[in-house]
Amino acid sequence: MTMLRNTALSGGLTAADMIKFKHYLIENLSHAIEGQDIPLAKQKEFVTQSINETYDRAQLKLPDAMRQQLTKDVLDEVLGYGPIQSLLDDPDVSEVMVNGPKKVYIEKKGQLIKTPITFENDEHVLRVIDKIVLPLGRHIDADSPTVDARLPDGSRVNAVVPPVAIDGSTVTIRKFR
Repeated sequence: MTMLRNTALSGGLTAADMIKFKHYLIENLSHAIEGQDIPLAKQKEFVTQSINETYDRAQLKLPDAMRQQLTKDVLDEVLGYGPIQSLLDDPDVSEVMVNGPKKVYIEKKGQLIKTPITFENDEHVLRVIDKIVLPLGRHIDADSPTVDARLPDGSRVNAVVPPVAIDGSTVTIRKFR
């Protein structure tokens, strides 16, 4: 955190600093949510307020668009399914397919489209898969490398991890209409 404060005061953050700051926020807010009994309806407000307080303490002077994007990214990671949350929120998207960290596709109006969305690495994909399947009472690991499940909204989920998934972990979510 001190490094970020010094960098901000000396002329702005580098891309690497922004990534470190984002990870710092995600890690700390994830633990804060776990450690408190915050009602689901209040979690977004809690996370947003905590992010704003951290911005202020760090004395960051980010452009509004960058600050809003960083806040959205952190909210999606802490309360949602990371980089694919916006795809799941889009009513026109009928299926989301993650084929490793750098290949994210959607089906939209019957068309298969490669998105610009990426994950940081395969571990990031695995964290999102765990976030999807653990609340459903399922688990996935090398000993049990596949899972089929349904989300609470009825959407179907299929996930495959190494050693069965050769090119990286995959997850497909067929949304319920």
